[in-house]
Amino acid sequence: MPSGRVKWFSLEKGFGFISNDEGEDVYLAAAALPEGVATVKPGTKLEFSIADGRRGPQALSVSIVEAPPTMSTGSRGKNDDLAAMIEDTIKILDRYSNSLRSGRATSADAERLAKVLRGIASQVDGN
Repeated sequence: MPSGRVKWFSLEKGFGFISNDEGEDVYLAAAALPEGVATVKPGTKLEFSIADGRRGPQALSVSIVEAPPTMSTGSRGKNDDLAAMIEDTIKILDRYSNSLRSGRATSADAERLAKVLRGIASQVDGN
């Protein structure tokens, strides 16, 4: 199974990129993350399968192998990360509410929002 490390991931955009072990960039959609995981930090080691997407290789069935080192629980860094995740979630909620008002909300949008909210809830519970 291919593996690599997260280059970057945006909760707000719902995607990011992995640098696989061969140095190739692989697209990472939020929907490919494991159940209950809303975001991943740069440096997180992942295993995944690959499919050819419209713009190149895309990760599917992602599993986390090794998370990057984090600061101790309750530290300033973790709180800053959580605050940034909450701010991104507010933007996602705003976009979704606008889609609902205009009648353009899709079930895929709803699933993405639910996944993000579950991930935020687990982070807040653990804080």
